[in-house]
Amino acid sequence: MCGFVGFYSKKIENKEETIRNMGNMIIHRGPDSEGIYTDSEIAMGFRRLSIIDLEEGSQPMKNEDGSLIITFNGEIYNYQEIKKDLLEKGHIFKNNSDTEVLIHGYEEYGTDLLEKLRGMFAFVIWDEKKKQLFGARDFFGIKPFYYSKIGEELLFGSEIKSFLPFPGFKKEVNEKALKHFLVFQYSVLNETFFKNVNKLKPGHYFIFKDGEMSINKYFSLNYKVEDKPFDEYVKLIGESVEESVKYHKISDVEVGAFLSGGVDSSYIVSCAKPDNTYSVGFDNQGFDETVYAKELSEKLHIQNKAKMITADEFFDAIPMVQYHSDEPHANLSSVPLYYLSELAAKDVKVVLSGEGADELFAGYNEYEEPTINKLYSMLPMGLRRKIRDMTKDKPHFTGKTIIMKYGQSVEERYIGQAHIMSDEQANDILNKKYKNSQTYRDLTKPYYDKVKDMDDVTKRSYLDMNMWIVDDILLKADKITMAHSIELRVPFLDKEVWNLSTKIPVKYKVNKTTTKYVFREAAKKKIPLDWAKRRKAGFLVPFIHWIKEEKYCNIVRAQFEKEYVSEFFDKDKILALLDEHYAGKKNNGRKIYTIYAFLVWYDQYFVNFKIPAKVI
Repeated sequence: MCGFVGFYSKKIENKEETIRNMGNMIIHRGPDSEGIYTDSEIAMGFRRLSIIDLEEGSQPMKNEDGSLIITFNGEIYNYQEIKKDLLEKGHIFKNNSDTEVLIHGYEEYGTDLLEKLRGMFAFVIWDEKKKQLFGARDFFGIKPFYYSKIGEELLFGSEIKSFLPFPGFKKEVNEKALKHFLVFQYSVLNETFFKNVNKLKPGHYFIFKDGEMSINKYFSLNYKVEDKPFDEYVKLIGESVEESVKYHKISDVEVGAFLSGGVDSSYIVSCAKPDNTYSVGFDNQGFDETVYAKELSEKLHIQNKAKMITADEFFDAIPMVQYHSDEPHANLSSVPLYYLSELAAKDVKVVLSGEGADELFAGYNEYEEPTINKLYSMLPMGLRRKIRDMTKDKPHFTGKTIIMKYGQSVEERYIGQAHIMSDEQANDILNKKYKNSQTYRDLTKPYYDKVKDMDDVTKRSYLDMNMWIVDDILLKADKITMAHSIELRVPFLDKEVWNLSTKIPVKYKVNKTTTKYVFREAAKKKIPLDWAKRRKAGFLVPFIHWIKEEKYCNIVRAQFEKEYVSEFFDKDKILALLDEHYAGKKNNGRKIYTIYAFLVWYDQYFVNFKIPAKVI
């Protein structure tokens, strides 16, 4: 629903001009209108995408006496219920927006307001009487929130790029971030790729007063398994998803939906019954699911609009994808999402999507262990480690992959849905300044420690909920859809759906034949059997095939050979990865794309960066 920018500073005199310049950097998030508030200490800017209360919902918004001012990005789906309680307590409302409910909710409940909310949000409230800022981010990190403390000044906003016009902000690459990016494919540290710019974590809020910032956690991802009958959970999932979709359809504008060939988006579409669905694919054998999307849409009597993406279009979009992502992002599906969002933006401002179901209900293929793997993993860990050590230097043979993988605990081997390089491989291609002795296990261990007594499926799911979905999936979902001024809503990532998922025993989530078992059984009651049964495939992109063609290999090669590349990488080593792949000796496709994504991002922000002209 929009984007906000702001800063606290007693030094900046031309606050209005500064905040307007910052807001212009994220005009794509809110092309419908601009709002600004300034006083001697604070400046708040807002770019609006009008979705709820089209006439009266402009921001920054004040309470009755003007002592509280808010900027808010997101949607509060239960705002009408909260408003009813506030009206009974004597609060007076001027409009019908969820934003005003947040202001009066803060007046009435203080920080306890956060526990009452159901939705996706990032917001900041300036309390003029207390001379303090209160800011918060939603439970799962659906909406982004960045901040940077410069002495006693504070910058905050929906996107990092909005900080760049601020006087005194120093644009520098965070050298600690690159090695981990090469391992995970996304920016995994709390400090971003821009030095001294941090993410407010999901489920956290902050208080900023007198130049000091305190950050507190208000929501934890906890599991509380209840061993109810399987059929009861099937019924409860159906009811919970239906209710969540109903809430997520609340809007004063038309709502569409993204649709692939999988069970998650198909389930959402079957519940929501939007007027339009949107799909993209590639004209390469095995890389097009638009046929499934079209077929389901026809069965549901819904119009489906689809686009086939060419290799040229894929490469053309990468610079804009990296720019809008704020930080380098190497999930290949970001590019098709860019075109999917562009397609939907021709008709709608709001789309529903299926993110979150895999993490909540154990849908990833990695969560399901094949029978042979399970049998091997029943051997004592000490014995498995010995066999692994004896085998690791031997030539490849049938079964070696299992021996190597299960010679480690899940905590040691699983870092999420993307594992691009080992720490050693990443350090090997980096120059000294960017090498890093911190390992991926150092980053995952704090999360694993919180679920150390849980089963391996829950451990994986918990890690993905805290890392993968926040900094890869949801970042991509927000930034790339907002690049085209549309709001993406994710009904599975709802507080009540989450609470239900934490109660379901793992035996119902993963069985011998499939992942997301109980979820699929619930989906069968809404969608055809073939869609409910379809295994997780992800958004397949033929990049590894394209760069075996001379034209596209040369595009990547030209980027790898640029002069500034030597600042970060051993040029000969990354070119050798490309040559090996082109010759068909090794599949280095994901490694190559991860390096390429970083270099294109660096090009966008540090080599050829231009601040857009002011919008009058």
